Amino acid sequence: MQEQYRTVDREGVHETEISRSRFLCALAPAATEQEAQAFVQRIRKEHPGATHNCFAYVIGADAGVQKASDDGEPGGTAGVPMLQMLLRREVRYAVAVVTRYFGGVKLGAGGLIRAYGGVVGEALDVLGTVVRQRFRLATVTVDHQRAGKLENDLRATGREVRDVRYAAEVTLEVGLPEADVDAFRAWVADTTAGTARVELGGETYGTVR
Repeated sequence: MQEQYRTVDREGVHETEISRSRFLCALAPAATEQEAQAFVQRIRKEHPGATHNCFAYVIGADAGVQKASDDGEPGGTAGVPMLQMLLRREVRYAVAVVTRYFGGVKLGAGGLIRAYGGVVGEALDVLGTVVRQRFRLATVTVDHQRAGKLENDLRATGREVRDVRYAAEVTLEVGLPEADVDAFRAWVADTTAGTARVELGGETYGTVR
């Protein structure tokens, strides 16, 4: 797994006008290729009268899945520059759809490339991106008496508390950078006077704020 990757912070739309054509760039995070394709179809349905609905998406922390479509624009003038902008900004697990309403002025190949790539870049600036870091999941089991203070201490030290479950004992699921595992075990033992248990689980990605 990659240590970290950058992705779109939230779904949203950025609009700009170039030579009387309207360009609307819809951006969204997408965990799978199916999610990306579903987003593309949704935007197309929202703009049935548009001249073009071009798209690009990158799935995988290693950018293993890349797709782009010019949707009727001259080959290589829309989807590819959109995809290149996502890759240049190192954005992963994201989909972009640029909807164009033709304004009567032809832009030429160079103009189209600048317009489609540019509006994706602007949308990324406006909507923002976040870094997601690889974490090892750890489950901490502790008695009810110490659970509240432990949870507060975890959050106060910037740990990512992903879940808290109450039963006979309290279990807290925490995301940790791999390098912090040993220090975390020692910290939990010290904080709970050795009464808590720490069990390591699988790996996932969490947002770095």
